[in-house]
Amino acid sequence: MKEGIRPATRSDADAVLRLRQRAILHGCAGHYPAADLALWSQGAASEAFLSDLEQHFYLLEQDGVLAGSGMVNLKDGRIDAIFTDPDWVGQGVASTLMMHLEALARAHGLAELTLDATLNAAPFYRRCGFVGEAQSQYHSPRGLILDCVPMRKLLT
Repeated sequence: MKEGIRPATRSDADAVLRLRQRAILHGCAGHYPAADLALWSQGAASEAFLSDLEQHFYLLEQDGVLAGSGMVNLKDGRIDAIFTDPDWVGQGVASTLMMHLEALARAHGLAELTLDATLNAAPFYRRCGFVGEAQSQYHSPRGLILDCVPMRKLLT
């Protein structure tokens, strides 16, 4: 199995949005209302998304197939958009991406990473060394409000 992580480009937008949709509908089912998941997972690429894609996203490909995505803002240490295609869940895709993003953050001298975990993903992030228990609310750019768990991880 050939695996590789690479920076995303604008030309990856459609594939990343398809991955995101599949991951949300599969992974978040049972944790959020179906109507919220449908709204959250739909839509075209905005200019803000395309900008983030070019500046902060990394993609993991397995055998030439997009298996996962993740982003890290190397200015503020914010992690987001860790999505694994349902066909690759449980095969180390998200863990591999997290190790890569953490290595980038350390190389840029960041002392801490932060994220807002979906309810289904909080246990994964805890296994990766993130801490946080209290629930909060995430306000999406589309106006959707989702319960989340703000988390942080010290890198030093």
